[in-house]
Order: sequence, then C-alpha cells, then structure tokens
Amino acid sequence: MKLTVYLAGEIHTSWREDIKKEAESLNLPIMFVGPQENHEVSDNIGEEIYGTQPGSIYKDDAASDLNNLRTAVMMQKSDIVIALFGEKYKQWNTAMDAASAVSLGKPLILIRPEALHHPLKELSNKANVTVETVGQAVRALGYIFE
Repeated sequence: MKLTVYLAGEIHTSWREDIKKEAESLNLPIMFVGPQENHEVSDNIGEEIYGTQPGSIYKDDAASDLNNLRTAVMMQKSDIVIALFGEKYKQWNTAMDAASAVSLGKPLILIRPEALHHPLKELSNKANVTVETVGQAVRALGYIFE
C-alpha cells in the first residue's frame, strides 16, 4: 500500500524536505504533495494564465483562484494531511488547509510547538494526532505500516 500525504504549512523553511528525508530513511511507501512552494510562481500564476490584472488585489484574487484549485485537487486525492504550524510565520493558509482536511474527513496530523497549544486547542482536538516535531509526525506515519 502506498499513501499520498498532503503537506500543508508555510513554504519558507525546509520542514517538507525534513519529512521527506525521514520518511525515505524509514522506507515508508509515501508520495508527498502540497501547495506550490515557489512563492513567485504562486503569486504570479493568475496573471500568467488570465493576463495582467488591473491592480494588486485583482492579481492576488486571480492567483488565489488557481492556488485554491490546485490545493483542492491535491488534498482530495491525498490519504492523509499533515499541517505544520511554526512560530515564525503567519499561519492563515495552514489553518485553512487543516480545516479543509477536517471538513473533507481526511486524517489530519497537526504539528505545532507547545507554545501554540492554547491558540490551536480546538483544531488539535479535531486532528487525529497532534505532535510537536516533524520526527513525531513521521513516526506516526510509520505506525500505519506496522
């Protein structure tokens, strides 16, 4: 059995690569998918497809349409969603993706530091598993195959 795991969360750090490397080191049969990680591509895809927009709000809306389409397809095809909440970056997209996973009935592993326990307590209670580290999330994935 091979699983598809959607990796939701900020795109500014290497946490996705860390998960992929650790899963690979455990020989877990997993394919990882996620949002567009190239910030420039993500921000400009609307104008690339629709053409130049009349202002920054329209440019953002056009890009959001296409990024939301991509996320919806990838998430619906996934078996599990991992959502990482870090301490450094704003987490609006992560919260939206985690809520979408819950709404879709997708199993959800939430990664968040102890410092974010209180603001994420309701979401943690909706997740199947809440952990504090990438390593714990990968070990939770590994347990599925035992």
